[in-house]
Amino acid sequence: MLPEFVVKFFIKAGRYFILLRRAFTRPQSWRVFWKLYMQEIDDLGFNSMGIVTFLSFFVGAVVALQMALNLDGSAIIPKYYTAYATRETVVLEFSPTIIAIILCGKIGSFVASSIGTMRVTEQIEALDVMGVNSANYLLLPKIAAMLSFMPILIMTSIVTAIFGGWVAAITSGTCTSAEFIYGLRMPFDTFYVTYAMIKSEVFAFVLVTIPAYFGYYINGGALDVGKASTNAVVCSSTIIIILNYVLTQTLLG
Repeated sequence: MLPEFVVKFFIKAGRYFILLRRAFTRPQSWRVFWKLYMQEIDDLGFNSMGIVTFLSFFVGAVVALQMALNLDGSAIIPKYYTAYATRETVVLEFSPTIIAIILCGKIGSFVASSIGTMRVTEQIEALDVMGVNSANYLLLPKIAAMLSFMPILIMTSIVTAIFGGWVAAITSGTCTSAEFIYGLRMPFDTFYVTYAMIKSEVFAFVLVTIPAYFGYYINGGALDVGKASTNAVVCSSTIIIILNYVLTQTLLG
């Protein structure tokens, strides 16, 4: 006999993949799909631009200052390596991974609560009664919107974080603007950008589909919507951390 938690895991995993199978079908109306898609672009994408830009600027500044402090007093490592280290840290780890975890709290809770509210108010049952594929209607526009907009968010984060590092470096006097720009122009492996984009697409899929699963299969009332949102954020963040290790080992190992 398998332990109970193992049985529950396989049951939930099976329901998750069944939900995805229902979601990835041809929309019954492409006109409705595109309308929902553009709405999700606004709700999930453009509405996240502000927090991504704000956090990226200050985290990039903090990364640059920490790099400068670690290199301070070194007679071997020149000052422009502050910019080089900031660039590598932002592109490889901060923007694709940390931003995805932050978006779990914003987008994940929004997706779980919105779909969960539709479940407890029996709107999903109403869609099913009318012959509408509720999983396709609710999930596919969100997945498509996030997959198409996530690279824009990540590239915005990278540029803003590097700009924040430049501002912090020259205002604190750790290095001049010319030194920082020289460090940014040091040899760069372009695959790192590809690596960041691959991670962003994988994480975008996770931070939409996992919360959607928790919201779609919710049982109970309004209080359970809050619990589902919390569980969705915790679960999707954990999976992103695990996938980050797997992708790093696979693509860079």
